[in-house]
Amino acid sequence: MRHIKRVSLSFLLMVALIAGQDAAAAAQDTDSPTIAVGSLGFTESIILGEMISLLLEDAGYEVERKLDLGTSADAHGALVAGEIDVYVEYTGGGLVAILGLPVPAAADSGSGTPVASIAEQTYAIVAEAYREQFGLVWLDEIGFNNSYAMAVTAHTAEAFDLATVSDLADHASELTLRTDLEFPDRQDGLSGLEAAYGLEFGAVEPGDPALMYEAIERGDVDVITAYTTDIRVSELDLVVLEDDRAFFPPYHAAPVIDGALLEENPEVGVVINQLAGTIDNATMAALNAQVDDGGMAPIDVARAFLEDQGLIETSP
Repeated sequence: MRHIKRVSLSFLLMVALIAGQDAAAAAQDTDSPTIAVGSLGFTESIILGEMISLLLEDAGYEVERKLDLGTSADAHGALVAGEIDVYVEYTGGGLVAILGLPVPAAADSGSGTPVASIAEQTYAIVAEAYREQFGLVWLDEIGFNNSYAMAVTAHTAEAFDLATVSDLADHASELTLRTDLEFPDRQDGLSGLEAAYGLEFGAVEPGDPALMYEAIERGDVDVITAYTTDIRVSELDLVVLEDDRAFFPPYHAAPVIDGALLEENPEVGVVINQLAGTIDNATMAALNAQVDDGGMAPIDVARAFLEDQGLIETSP
């Protein structure tokens, strides 16, 4: 058992201040690198990419933004190829979509393993495998879990008596499923879901994730692969079906960075890790809503959040 000594808050703040000063000083070095920041192709990831960019710029680094790259495979490929240096990935996505490894939640289903332990296992697995296979480093988790969730309207739930994903089995052939672009091709996506639950949908329509909410609101589709940090789930009063067979892994967000860059410039990790533990599910949903519903630019949402947290200098 590990024993943790209590330290005073003032001491911790002093350490954080010194670390931040050291990082800022290092960034002023004329030899400090330009950091290429990427993101996946949806609102949340773009906001997080802007947060990383703003933190680095505030610390004195030159930043090249390469946001909205597309799928996890696209962003991962860009990172491995050296086209970007860092982006935010999700632990479950890294585990299944990139590494093709089994999901701890599925292996441990029914064993009584706590959910927190499953999440920790997932992070540990991807962190080790990414370092060994790709020379990439997972930094600290940001604090929220954006999982896939099968969602239907209240009318559909009542009409077909749906409460769990298993309940879809008797009716899937009558229903149209709308997904994001990559869900049909992911192991933690359509084929795995159908195999785990014995489903075969009448039709499957992949597309822009933003448009699937409009489609289900209009009644054009019956089921969507919603995201648990999307405010539109509650705004549209959608019913999230319980993943009663624990198919979906934890999807905890964390920055993934080039290991060689981090080894040569460890202060870059210090700067980015200021995001660790700062955003929970409700906060991320609210930030997403400012863009998707409020029409704000992702960079403005990111800047306002970081300023409010005291992580960057307030704009004049």
